[in-house]
Amino acid sequence: MIDKLNPLLIGDLEIKIPIVQGGMGLKVSTASLVSAVANCGGAGTIASVGLGFGTELNEVDFVKASREALQRQIRSAKELSKGVIGVNVLTALNNYEDLVRTAIYEKADFIVSGAGLPLRLPEFAENSSAKLIPIVSSGRAASIIIKSWKKRYNCIPDAFVVEGPLAGGHLGFSFEDLLILDKNPLEELVKEVIDVVSVYEKELGVSIPVIAAGGIFDGKDIARFLKMGAKGVQLATRFVPTFECDVSDKFKELYIAAKESDIVTIKSPVGMPARAVKTKLVEDVLKGKREIIKCNYRCLKTCNPGTTPYCIMHALYNAVLGNMDKAVVFAGKNVTKVNKIVSVKELMDELVFETVEEMNGCHQACL
Repeated sequence: MIDKLNPLLIGDLEIKIPIVQGGMGLKVSTASLVSAVANCGGAGTIASVGLGFGTELNEVDFVKASREALQRQIRSAKELSKGVIGVNVLTALNNYEDLVRTAIYEKADFIVSGAGLPLRLPEFAENSSAKLIPIVSSGRAASIIIKSWKKRYNCIPDAFVVEGPLAGGHLGFSFEDLLILDKNPLEELVKEVIDVVSVYEKELGVSIPVIAAGGIFDGKDIARFLKMGAKGVQLATRFVPTFECDVSDKFKELYIAAKESDIVTIKSPVGMPARAVKTKLVEDVLKGKREIIKCNYRCLKTCNPGTTPYCIMHALYNAVLGNMDKAVVFAGKNVTKVNKIVSVKELMDELVFETVEEMNGCHQACL
């Protein structure tokens, strides 16, 4: 019988409990939540997107406001915890390079990067000890990144997050693919990436751990992926209804009240499908209505303020503030299972206990 979980080892970085709290923007996964997860032995992830929103500086210098806000969040998280603290940076952001370099300067333990292939990430993180972790949704994407990084920078990813179609927020699939993949378990995608990665591990004599993400809810889910070869898991949605998450109570209450019919997929100005909980704004978007947008930021490479139906940054910020009629609230498909607000410690203890029980149950059943 096992009495604890194996740590997630990413090079010389040890995450005592193999649970990574996923980055959630805008201002959802900030220092309070991130440090609480790290203090429990998991890895906390700050979402770098839009951290300057709500400040005067943001209205005149979006890049500087974002940079300084990220610095404050990393420093605060490190003051509150001696555990593992990382940063999520979307490749779709116009200030992508600046945010990566800021995270490196502030000595983040790792950088997770998705919303596109982070092919230039090593360039911006040169001579850093931070672990570089791309988010992928296929073995092909993992292979492209490994080959590109090896050729251009003579390095390889330190790990991969494999995000499946049940995740919340931006999804690395087309709308057409989602119609098929919603019924295709994450297990197949994880196995695909593990198979691809194992070839490079043998060829290069390295370890590239795979972290499963997207729709993972409880210890049974975690155990399933650990048993099939994933070295860790990433959860995001479950960490929102915690006391340490800084979003408004209305945001958390929307999670608790959500039914299956409330979970929809919308087109984001990022250019990707995104999973969200229905709000008035989301229903208007689904009906084809469009807001008049005046944008001072141009935060997204793919966003055209003249044609986009809504500003994703303002919509996400409204959710954090509790202005739910004007909000977009991202959530994973399993948000309907959420039924209460708990502390991060209570949640982490529950996840670890359930996972150990499930791993032992399988062991005994196999004897």
